[in-house]
Amino acid sequence: MSPALDERDRIRAAMDRILSGKPENSNGALTIVALAQEAGVPRNALTQRHLDLKKEFYDHVAERGAVNDTEVRLRAKITKLKKTIDNKNKELEQLRADVPALVRAVNQLTLENQQFRQALEGARANVVPLVRPRP
Repeated sequence: MSPALDERDRIRAAMDRILSGKPENSNGALTIVALAQEAGVPRNALTQRHLDLKKEFYDHVAERGAVNDTEVRLRAKITKLKKTIDNKNKELEQLRADVPALVRAVNQLTLENQQFRQALEGARANVVPLVRPRP
């Protein structure tokens, strides 16, 4: 399938709209996906056919000092994951600290259980069965 003749013009016009903050067909994000949506072209038009326009778009974004939405989202995700890792490390440290106390408790309970079993083996039954006389 060959690209439309005005594809480059539509991409440039979409680039101008997005960079000026007046998108008409997209959310205005500073991404190739939004640019393709704004221009009404498939994304691969920018990633395969018009690499120069893709580069130009990202150059304009970089000149503005703007951080694209993907980077913002990824940075937020990284921050969240780092907090999760810190929390998990604290939890792991606490669990490791609890292990010796739990081992001591298991050993104590095992010893008590053995003592109770020995006491039961040595004890005589204190229940006497009652036998009814036959009539």
